Amino acid sequence: MIEQEDEIEMSFSRASGILLHPTSLPGRFGVGDLGAAADEFIDFLEETGQSLWQVLPLGPTGYGDSPYQCFSAFAGNPLLINLESLVEDGLLDQNDIENAPEFPRDRVDYGPVIEFKSALLKKAHANFIHNGSDQVKDEYLAFIGQSGWWLEDYAIYRAIKDAHGGREWTKWDQYLRDREDKAMHFFRENHAVEISAQKFYQYLFFKQWLRLARYANERGVRIIGDAPIFVAHDSADVWANRHLFHLDDEGNPTQVAGVPPDYFSETGQLWGNPVYRWDVMKASGYRWWIERIRQALATVDILRLDHFRGFEKYWIVPAGETTAVNGKWEQGPGADLFDAIKQAFGHSFGDTEGALPIIAEDLGHITPEVYALRDQFGFPGMQVLQFAFGTDPQADEFKPYNYVPNSVVYTGTHDNDTTIGWFTSEGAGMSTRSHDEVGSERDLALKYLGTDGREINWDFIRLALASVADTAIIPLQDALGLGSEARMNVPAREGGNWGWRYRSEQLTPEIRARLAEMAEVYGRNRARTFAKLKQAQ
Repeated sequence: MIEQEDEIEMSFSRASGILLHPTSLPGRFGVGDLGAAADEFIDFLEETGQSLWQVLPLGPTGYGDSPYQCFSAFAGNPLLINLESLVEDGLLDQNDIENAPEFPRDRVDYGPVIEFKSALLKKAHANFIHNGSDQVKDEYLAFIGQSGWWLEDYAIYRAIKDAHGGREWTKWDQYLRDREDKAMHFFRENHAVEISAQKFYQYLFFKQWLRLARYANERGVRIIGDAPIFVAHDSADVWANRHLFHLDDEGNPTQVAGVPPDYFSETGQLWGNPVYRWDVMKASGYRWWIERIRQALATVDILRLDHFRGFEKYWIVPAGETTAVNGKWEQGPGADLFDAIKQAFGHSFGDTEGALPIIAEDLGHITPEVYALRDQFGFPGMQVLQFAFGTDPQADEFKPYNYVPNSVVYTGTHDNDTTIGWFTSEGAGMSTRSHDEVGSERDLALKYLGTDGREINWDFIRLALASVADTAIIPLQDALGLGSEARMNVPAREGGNWGWRYRSEQLTPEIRARLAEMAEVYGRNRARTFAKLKQAQ
């Protein structure tokens, strides 16, 4: 991981990797975590010649369990904390985890998992207070000293939220909603344990995450993180920084973010996130964004900026609308923001030595101005093979013969169906495609690939890895050959997302061999070797 004093270096040399959120890892506690199964997944990447692991945002999730709607842009998700490690550290007893409920193996049932893990994390905090070792207490104090600039607001926000039965901050007691000094002081005095617990969970998360990240780096695997452009309204970020967002006097958004009608929805996607007051951010030198990027690059090796087009123009919808149709495009900060980031870090962007390692998610309604902003700073953009065979005029941009090396190709993303699900769909499915368009896409894909489609997932993987794109990322579901039942997210669907998990036995010797062979044949395992050499220097 990138320490603040270290040189920040970027090299998008030819490489490939796997897209998998940690919640999808196997394990017996109902949700993937940062323990042994994560280590085994990194071993799998190393064995198969993959040098990249892409994850979704790692923040604490709220209603709907979406990693793109987190309680903080800086904090980590306590659900990912590994319980066995807490036993090893003396913070839990073995008996605490031996009688864990029988959770589903293939999906995350978030309600029971949250209840189970929250109780044990609370117990671990109590044990820490009464019996914690001097070493753990010293580490904890060092962590809160380094992280206090965001941790204090986050911890008290979570404690107040719990005290109000989980309600969003605009429905709290007015004086706490508005951060009135006397009310805040009184709450701190009377809820010190609850606030301390939230800080402690963050200490545990980052201790375990940074251990895992070191384990990955030592094996030549770099981690690609994800930073959504917008933050959730119900978050410590908005509550503690109301002046940075378009809100009314009671803290409610006056306008919200989304996207116009698109591939996924005829009425657009109404995300509901409050939008930034970019003029206020500019007046502060974009300090909040600079600190956000700094925090992210201290925990991952490469950062993907989600919805990059919103930095050029973003779609705003008046608060109260039920769809995203009645919105309009608003000018974003553009190059001004990235110039400020570049100046703050003292590094440039792009595929050069010493550059900031950022990927631009340039999907959606893209204009020449968006591409110009991306290219001005040398950010690699994204290509999605599932978009290459449609009737949309932009489909040609996703065909491999139009790629440039400074790009990242995916068979699909977390928002897409799996490749097999996409290919075998009998109708439009979870998109705005018609039945005829689905058939035309399938026919063109078969002609383009010169295949009968019996292993369409491997055809797509081969096409991605063989392309000129420097980086190729494959969702694990495609490597495993899974259908729509393994889809991670359906945009604009309110429930049933983010739950898929794999089983360790699904990483078969055949899959391992095929991935390793393709990485070798298409020259994508050299980046892993390069990373190992750099680590040894």
